[in-house]
Amino acid sequence: MHEVSLAEGVLNVIEDYQRKEGFASVRRVRLEIGRMADVEIKALRFCFESVARGRVADGATLEIVEVPGQGWCVACRRAVPMQARFDCCPECGNFPLQVSAGTEMRVCELEVD
Repeated sequence: MHEVSLAEGVLNVIEDYQRKEGFASVRRVRLEIGRMADVEIKALRFCFESVARGRVADGATLEIVEVPGQGWCVACRRAVPMQARFDCCPECGNFPLQVSAGTEMRVCELEVD
């Protein structure tokens, strides 16, 4: 389950900010996760809660915003929405699309004390 390492990575980013900014604790963490990032959201929530225990984000609310996926259709030569990695083009049926957006995961906001 790679969600454990993703949760650890989020905590590392938060702790880096804590060292720079000097805040005591985190109340809320807002993440943006692309639909094409292959992250199991429920598993990430569970892992985050586990790895945050006893650390700066212990008890913090994890808010997750899903970023839509987008693909490039070589046949149509245009960007189209994607729901899954191996979707065909909704316009022409070409298969597969090249993923062009929605693979990111980033910490975009912290509410701190």
